[in-house]
Amino acid sequence: MSNPPNFAQAVDLSSLGKPKSVPTGPTPGIAVTTENLTTEFLPLSKTRAIILFCWSARSAESVEMLAVMGALEASYKGSWSLGNVDIDAQPQVAQALQTQKIPYAVALINEQIVPLFEQAYPEAQIRLVLDKVLTLAAEQGVGDALVEVIEPEEEEAVAALETGNFATAEVAYKKLLARKPSDSFAKLGLAQTQLLIRTEGLVLDVVIKEATDNPQDLSLQLRAADMEIVNGGVEAAFTRLLNVVKENVGVDRNKAKEHLLSLFALVDPADPRLTAARSALANALF
Repeated sequence: MSNPPNFAQAVDLSSLGKPKSVPTGPTPGIAVTTENLTTEFLPLSKTRAIILFCWSARSAESVEMLAVMGALEASYKGSWSLGNVDIDAQPQVAQALQTQKIPYAVALINEQIVPLFEQAYPEAQIRLVLDKVLTLAAEQGVGDALVEVIEPEEEEAVAALETGNFATAEVAYKKLLARKPSDSFAKLGLAQTQLLIRTEGLVLDVVIKEATDNPQDLSLQLRAADMEIVNGGVEAAFTRLLNVVKENVGVDRNKAKEHLLSLFALVDPADPRLTAARSALANALF
């Protein structure tokens, strides 16, 4: 079996600082090396989806996310396997995976590399990505199709949403979270439901005009962003709140930032508009 392209090249670590963090306890996943990538991981990818996660002790964010990935691997009960790529120890592997920045993750499905994400995301969004990976793998005859387990409270919430009863759906999601506080799908469902509650009965054109006529009114800007995103205007909503963050300081700036982050959590991690907005927010803050 031949090596992946550019396997012999070294990855550029110049943008990283000195080691700042190390995983506590055993490092999650199986360490990936130039040898076992081709002798173990690629063959295994014919029978099970593999997630290769690139990290470095120079990046505390990547170390924290590696721990999240380890917990997720356990929660999926063997549906996929995690390989950890320490880019300091294995620069050739990092280069072979075309790592540009960390944290970075790719899937291996039937010996094919599928890029997933190259920044930190909330657990709920990572689960959505993992579910897509498992579905894609099953379509290619790798592993079993994902069996969806629906909690009774989730069934109640979905039924309420289908009839437009957002308040009942909100209560149902809160009940589920009271029973299972770490349920990422319940968190996402609650956030989506609360967005629907905030925008129920509002008229897009009216809200946008009010926000345009009163650019200094933070509550109107937040409401307008909600209306834009619920009507499919993802980029418009992000741009609006990014402008608020740039133009304000103190409490208002923080409120706009937190609201923007809550809207980020509602968008597919693979959406390029989300990637661009995250970068723009980091530039605005730092």
